[in-house]
Amino acid sequence: MTVPPLFDPLDTEDEDQLRRDTTSREAGREADAEHWDTRSRPSGMRAHAQAWLHVEPFYWTMRVVYVCLAAGAVFAVYINGVAEGWWHAWGEKPSVAATAPATQPTPAPSVSSEAAVSGGYQIGPDGVLVRPAQYAADTYTKPELPEEAKENTERGAEAAAEHYLALLVYAWNTGDTQPLADMSDSDSKFAHEVTQRISDLYGNGWVFNNSSAVEHVLKLEPAELAGAENTSDAVTVVLAINSSDGTICQNKNIYVHDQQYQSIFALVMTWNNDQWVVTQAGMEKTNE
Repeated sequence: MTVPPLFDPLDTEDEDQLRRDTTSREAGREADAEHWDTRSRPSGMRAHAQAWLHVEPFYWTMRVVYVCLAAGAVFAVYINGVAEGWWHAWGEKPSVAATAPATQPTPAPSVSSEAAVSGGYQIGPDGVLVRPAQYAADTYTKPELPEEAKENTERGAEAAAEHYLALLVYAWNTGDTQPLADMSDSDSKFAHEVTQRISDLYGNGWVFNNSSAVEHVLKLEPAELAGAENTSDAVTVVLAINSSDGTICQNKNIYVHDQQYQSIFALVMTWNNDQWVVTQAGMEKTNE
């Protein structure tokens, strides 16, 4: 008995037709899947918003930090602008005083940075240390000629010699050499040298606390003038004096000479025009 086959074998033409049908169905299914996938994806601004929101927590934290930093920068620029006057604060109404240009206060004169650089002394505009006010030249009183010095006697010559010494001290402490020159003979070498030294010193300095005092009279007698006989109109006076040079300033240098020393001060006093005039003088230290 012969069993019929379950299916007839496909010939070549039927097999090709079956393959084409299968390929068409698969292509259709892929097209349908792509169509539904396209419909399921959002598009436009809505799509970007949904994509921006659907992120991991870490990226959310970073975005919050960036927003805070941007807000802080904007606020800092706003505060700085208000402080610098670039714009007014929120809600503030500009006034005339606020819009007027600010005036700068007049700076007060300042003391030189070199003030008090040498023993507490300030430097003056001429570059010389400023003399302390308590020792200013006007604190020294010009000596007055005593009545005895107006007499044509040996005692008058002695008093006039002591007055001349007082004028010498006054000249050193004040720089005023005119009274000394007025009592000196125009040919007096001593007077010329002393007044020149004082003038040179006061050109770039000063002196205070210079002093000289008579201890005793060593000689008081008629003078022997060269080429002339002894006359009562000329008297030699020799004084023993105790002196101190005081405080001396030269430019920016201070020299303090408070130590006392002894000297011999010899003068030839000549009566001329009803007054005593110093025609010759000399001073010499005895204890150097």
